Amino acid sequence: MEGKEISQAVVKRLPRYYRYLGELMESGVERISSNELSEYMKVTASQIRQDLNNFGGFGQQGYGYNVKFLYAEIAKILGIDKSHNMIIIGAGNLGQAIANYENFEKRGFLVKGLFDNNPALEGVTVRGIPVQGIDKLEDFIREHHIDIAALTIPKARAAEMAERVVKSGVKAIWNFAHTDLNMPEDVIVENVHLSESLMRLSYNIAKNAEN
Repeated sequence: MEGKEISQAVVKRLPRYYRYLGELMESGVERISSNELSEYMKVTASQIRQDLNNFGGFGQQGYGYNVKFLYAEIAKILGIDKSHNMIIIGAGNLGQAIANYENFEKRGFLVKGLFDNNPALEGVTVRGIPVQGIDKLEDFIREHHIDIAALTIPKARAAEMAERVVKSGVKAIWNFAHTDLNMPEDVIVENVHLSESLMRLSYNIAKNAEN
């Protein structure tokens, strides 16, 4: 698999496999065929086999997939078998909601710090994490070996904050600001444009109404 280019469509399906396999484990299911998994996930069995074959297959003919083993292997592929230290820049409603979401920790994403330029928010704690001023950002990143910075700030400040965290060693940005960031090639940016998602939903509502 080393050096093989995996399509983004496959990558986007991996978290779904992981989630469904986790639900199967909780239900006590020990093994499952691609056909059974297909019915559960609403993805064709051939698509499931093609996706998993990108990483070695993991199935046995006549047996199917060992649910616990496949769950663990997909965790390795997604890199969530390790922990990732994360900070959130922007301690407003969205930033606090992300910090309060306990499932991130279960997936290995550890929120280590919250930052905001609003003096009224300094010292406010979210799940025991105090909000700090932006002036402490760089030192905190270096001292706590931060891997990911989530930006939940207005787009006017996003580029500046992104540059600051990257200069301090952050290699991945989870961008909720409504703007695209131009970062060096070795910096990974995952854009989450909530309004675009809502507009796609609106389009599908309108499309269904026409039928």
